[in-house]
Amino acid sequence: MKQLEKEFIGKGQVKGFMFTQIKQNNYGYIYRIEADKLTHYEVFTHKPNKRFNCVSYPTNHAFGIWAWTYRDLEKAEERFNDITQKRGVGNA
Repeated sequence: MKQLEKEFIGKGQVKGFMFTQIKQNNYGYIYRIEADKLTHYEVFTHKPNKRFNCVSYPTNHAFGIWAWTYRDLEKAEERFNDITQKRGVGNA
């Protein structure tokens, strides 16, 4: 299964944004997004896409459901840890 890239430049609605993976485990991800001198963080759950045999990066429709945006890394890490604890229960 193809994994998400560690770094990439956005296309479409996020054209030119720099995405950098800063944390990852079996349950979720944190990416730092830099655009126009602004930085924010996107946190989302690990979603295998069986149809295309890859892991999917969330589209704008996923935010608030299985993906979230934060201005500071501390809040992003809190959500990442919450994802890990909730999804990791019983899967160890």
